[in-house]
Amino acid sequence: TLSAEQPRRSKMTTSSPTHSDSSSSSRHGVKQDRWEIVEGLRGVPASMQEPDIQEGLLLKKRKWPMKGWHKRYFVLERGILNYAKRAADLQKGKPHGCIDVGLSVMSIKKKAMCIDLDTEDNIYHLKVKSAELFEEWVLKLRHHRMFRQNEIALYPHEKHLFHPHASSSPSLNDSFRNRATLTKQTSIHHAKVGSWLQSSEEMNKCSKELEECESYLLELNLLLKSMEVMHRTHSAPAITALQVSRDTQIEFNPEQINALEAFINLLNLHQECSTPSQSLVHQASSESRASIPESMSEFFDAQEYLLSSSSSENEMIRLYVHIGFWLSHGLKCTCHPPVSSVVTMTRRRRSALPCPCPPSSVSLWNILRNNIGKDLSKVAMPVQLNEPLNTLQRLCEELEYSDLLDTANQTEDAYQRMVYVATFAISAYASSYYRAGSKPFNPVLGETYECDRPDKGFRFIAEQVSHHPPVSACHSDSKNFNFWQDMRWKNKFWGKSMEIVPMGTTHVTLPAFGDHYEWNKVTSCIHNILSGQRWIEHYGEISIKNINSDVCQCKVTFVKAKSWSSAVNEIEGVITDSNGKVIHSLFGKWHESVFQGEPPAATCIWRPGPVPENKDQYYGFTQFAVELNELDSSLRPLLPPTDTRFRPDQRLLEEGNVDAAEEQKQRIEQLQRERRKVLQDNNMTHQPRFFKKSKDDSWVSNKTYWELRREPGFSKMDFPVLW
Repeated sequence: TLSAEQPRRSKMTTSSPTHSDSSSSSRHGVKQDRWEIVEGLRGVPASMQEPDIQEGLLLKKRKWPMKGWHKRYFVLERGILNYAKRAADLQKGKPHGCIDVGLSVMSIKKKAMCIDLDTEDNIYHLKVKSAELFEEWVLKLRHHRMFRQNEIALYPHEKHLFHPHASSSPSLNDSFRNRATLTKQTSIHHAKVGSWLQSSEEMNKCSKELEECESYLLELNLLLKSMEVMHRTHSAPAITALQVSRDTQIEFNPEQINALEAFINLLNLHQECSTPSQSLVHQASSESRASIPESMSEFFDAQEYLLSSSSSENEMIRLYVHIGFWLSHGLKCTCHPPVSSVVTMTRRRRSALPCPCPPSSVSLWNILRNNIGKDLSKVAMPVQLNEPLNTLQRLCEELEYSDLLDTANQTEDAYQRMVYVATFAISAYASSYYRAGSKPFNPVLGETYECDRPDKGFRFIAEQVSHHPPVSACHSDSKNFNFWQDMRWKNKFWGKSMEIVPMGTTHVTLPAFGDHYEWNKVTSCIHNILSGQRWIEHYGEISIKNINSDVCQCKVTFVKAKSWSSAVNEIEGVITDSNGKVIHSLFGKWHESVFQGEPPAATCIWRPGPVPENKDQYYGFTQFAVELNELDSSLRPLLPPTDTRFRPDQRLLEEGNVDAAEEQKQRIEQLQRERRKVLQDNNMTHQPRFFKKSKDDSWVSNKTYWELRREPGFSKMDFPVLW
């Protein structure tokens, strides 16, 4: 964001570089208070005179840790804006950063004398102290921007695309650098094909360039595959693949029992005689201590290779773990004839959505161009931009790794408990790694969602308790923890990126020790929002404290990606005592792993579970996400009619019927507007059914949901018609 004092951005107006002011002074004043997007090159490129160099001090806004406006020296030359702390640094060839103005979305606000440049990778907020200097810089930026865009379009062979990463340190990961270079080169080749075809003289040049483009795409594809292996490795085969309750009965006939006993004896002998097998079983444990080399990805690639190099041995170990799990839970074996062999298991959940995500033909730019700087929660979006999950269900997704809280409630050491709580807070962001391509449905006022997971040991409820501003409240209880929060968000679009700023506090209590933890959430940013290569970034600091004890506290930093570094998605954390002394340290990546300690003797605390192989065809959902909107015949009569699973537009999108989903979405939104008007006309306010406001204005459960579900049952109660 620009600053706390900035006026809210109103409706944006577009302007060509030769924009003329309004003749009306009142309209002129209003216009100066609006954000204006500077349009780019139009028409056929032509030769342009090289603009003069512009340089001087400007104010640049920083987010974290040095928040606020800071002076930086800028030099604008041939459409490239370099900056550093001092002019001397630029003269020595040591810029702090570089911005290709021609490839950026530029917007200005005259009254605040602010200039925003969205480069997809970063959003640069600049400010000028005087109106005269502001006009001078805007004029120069317009001229350089046009010159740069014209240069790229006119001379694709001689004028190569500028890369801010080109001056990076030699320690950068080559794969990241090559991938960024190839991606941008490929995009520029695509963009120029149309202009080349306008001139028959350029056909040979176009043909040659297309061949180069094809070569780039092939190499890019190979790089992307290697990146998949390097940065998205998964843990060893999940021990939780088979979850059975203690009272489950598994019945075997005598032949099966004899075969099992012989197989277990064979495995025991194999484990005693085979060192590699022992190391594999050890590596499969999330508690194992690992010697971390410089690249965590290299370590886990090697680990995963070991686990997959011998499929037969791997299957033996996996089955051995499962059999050991059965035996450790005291499962009852009863002899019966073969015909009556039965295995009684918990309810089987679906493993895939009924239909892959449909292709989208929506132009985001046409929707968003008039909403730069605005809160997008108030902007109606077509259903094609959605995923078939709701914001209430996304809150439940934060409990995917609730076993970390189970472990925390069984850990005597207060500092180690904080480690598990902090890791749980980090794990809530893991599923977002594959989900930058779509957004969840916005709940309507009064909408609810429940998730009862006896296999995971928790039950969860959520309700949309406010519409303006939108507020979603949730509560989950378990024998090992209680979890609740009320969350609201502000979304802002900056031209090529969208920032999501959450407000509210997350709470967790551990009954075994009387602990009550609370923490904030960090800012999220979706980059490249107008292209198909969207990616999400989280940055900021989470501060966790136990309000019932001052023994320890924790700070976790989600590190913002830097233009000169290949490091992305990194987290760093410390657990300190009451005197500020560091007791434990955390590091890792929020989508990949969290480690406790210092390399090389660090312990892996958490790694996300494997994602489905066809995730890209199904909205990037994890297995847990796939299960959230499932509605079977046994659950249907138990839910209130306001439950998200009954929402028709979301269900239709899940089934691939986009046109019907869009029609239902518009109908549901209109019903909500009509209900709101009735409340306003009668001077009434909406009263949430299952949540109430506490003394500090946060929303907490009124503890009636599960009682009413049991007696008298939701089918015997009155609910508003939401859809």
